Amino acid sequence: MENETAARPVGLCRSWLFVGGPQARAETAGQSTADVVILELEDFTPPAGRPAAREASPGLFRAWRAAGSLAAVRVNPLHEDGADDLAAVMAGAPDIVMLPKVAGPADIAALGEAVTQHERNLGLPEGSVRLVPNIESACALFQTREIASANPRVVACLLASEDLTADLGAPRSREGTELAFARAHFHAACTAAGVMSIDYPYTFADEEGLRASCAGARALGYRAKSLVAPLHAPIVNAAFTPSPEDVAHARRIAEAFERARSRGEDRALLDGHIVEVPTYRNAQATIAIAEAFAMKLAEDNNSNV
Repeated sequence: MENETAARPVGLCRSWLFVGGPQARAETAGQSTADVVILELEDFTPPAGRPAAREASPGLFRAWRAAGSLAAVRVNPLHEDGADDLAAVMAGAPDIVMLPKVAGPADIAALGEAVTQHERNLGLPEGSVRLVPNIESACALFQTREIASANPRVVACLLASEDLTADLGAPRSREGTELAFARAHFHAACTAAGVMSIDYPYTFADEEGLRASCAGARALGYRAKSLVAPLHAPIVNAAFTPSPEDVAHARRIAEAFERARSRGEDRALLDGHIVEVPTYRNAQATIAIAEAFAMKLAEDNNSNV
């Protein structure tokens, strides 16, 4: 089995693309450049199409990994078709299993136990398959931290927009103002739990709206976004990769603070901004993320030579 660390660390996964069973193709990852490709067996795959999608999953996972993406699957809730989904797709050793409509921590505990049993039965390394709960209701939103902490396999949580807005009784808008509170709360809860927060998908076609949605997520601290259109992946990847301007600004902040400290001062003044320890650490984090992406790109280029 190829695990997630062999292909791409979860922390460097910016774009999480959902593809439905009938539309899933081996070339999807190469066409989209998504960091994670997710075989979506729930809403995107009608019940009649699930057996064929399950059967195709090992080949799809291999092809997506070969294209440099992580291979993920979103199964149905376990009390519905999810147990059958999981039994079939685990033969392909997915890097990540997602669970929709999570009601509380018990759902993730049960999923973790089921995945462990399949790993043992199939001879897979125990703990190699990671979990990503999907938060889709107001009830689950206020349990995000507990859900994220329900099993050590959880590496991220995903905020789902369509079901959540339906649960809230709010009309879905391009601007996403109806999700502003949920978006901020969700990211804070994931951060508190020590897992990555994945922003909701932009389910409209215009690219400028997508860029604005990405900018709003980045402003809150998100480092990843889900998507339902393969052509959106390059825009999402660019939005969540520190730009040369971002890195240059971060270096100016770090250097100004370090010069101030070398003079025995507790802070620095840069362009009217009082730079203190938290700002300095944030700048260091931006530099580290940029360096990690650059290193991953170099590794990918070397492997393709």
